Amino acid sequence: MTCYTVVTGDFVRTGGMDVANFNLARHLAESGQEVHLVAHRVDPMLLDLPGVVWHRVAKPLDSYLLGAPLLARAGARWGRTLASRGGRLIVNGGNCRGADTNWVHYVHAAHRPTVTTSLGRRMLGAWMYRRFVADERAALLGARLVIANSDRTGRDLTERIGVAKDRVHTVYYGTDAGYHRLPTPDERRAARAALGWNDDRPGVAFVGALGDRRKGFDVLFAAWESLCRTAEWDARLVVIGAGRELPAWRARAAEAGLDARMQFTGFTRDVRGVLWACDAIVAPARYEAYGLAVHEAVCCGLAAIVNADAGVAERLPGLEALRPDRPDDPAALAAALVRWREDADGWRARTVALSADLRAWSWDDMGTRIMQLMAAAA
Repeated sequence: MTCYTVVTGDFVRTGGMDVANFNLARHLAESGQEVHLVAHRVDPMLLDLPGVVWHRVAKPLDSYLLGAPLLARAGARWGRTLASRGGRLIVNGGNCRGADTNWVHYVHAAHRPTVTTSLGRRMLGAWMYRRFVADERAALLGARLVIANSDRTGRDLTERIGVAKDRVHTVYYGTDAGYHRLPTPDERRAARAALGWNDDRPGVAFVGALGDRRKGFDVLFAAWESLCRTAEWDARLVVIGAGRELPAWRARAAEAGLDARMQFTGFTRDVRGVLWACDAIVAPARYEAYGLAVHEAVCCGLAAIVNADAGVAERLPGLEALRPDRPDDPAALAAALVRWREDADGWRARTVALSADLRAWSWDDMGTRIMQLMAAAA
């Protein structure tokens, strides 16, 4: 048995790096390891597993920003304490400094967010960006082993941070193949009915936070608005995600007369149900270290219209024609959507094969590979 300390804000199953950290912790515990979780929140399922200990870290005013220094100090303290027993430490990016393993889900130095709200928020965002970049550089340059969630992330680590290539290893995210899967015909009909869709018009999903412009929803909005001006375009768009800009986008859609062609769900726990109702996912993110939402959508049978530089694109051979010719360009994105619509059935057939490939690599496979790399780097 090895003792592992894992440091992250939340071990929950809502998506992205949170679900990845949740599944790593679950795999470690189910492998018989002693697992110490240094975090603000932990899913109760993990706490029911033998060997799991939660070191709760306060989150003042429910703010991750205010909780960040507390998390960093607690993670470093427990990492040192358990290292005396041969324990191993896993941190994420710049959230904690430790000389063991850094599992990177996002590279702040690779993308500077654009905030379009108040001057105060823009100033705060600029300060946070500088701080995040400095913290991740210090943490990554001091790590013995660096694990990237994609080759794209690995390149960013070497080119933008200066991490030596021989310390960087790519381990792709896994899948719960029993959950993210193709729907049965009855499940698809029920999912569409839940959205009020009682016809055969195809659905396109967008999944992402609407707090800044990183996910590229502004590009999608402009592309969708132009497509809806043509009589041939019959698809409907469903937007899954919350954030400060959500009310403004809803109002703008209403002003443009797109209410019947663009549906906003806000935050939902049943993302899979919405995906089952759809035929494609569109993800024009300006920066995407990986893109787990796209990964999960493909597992559910949706064709992926995603920028070529997104990490997840590395795992989607055969869908290159659906990638916009130019990122950050509404016309290029609209053209990619048209290419999909002109052969939606054919793209679905190609995606079904990719779905099987993605679902063959489980979260446990991912966890086992991380454990192997850590053992080799001891």
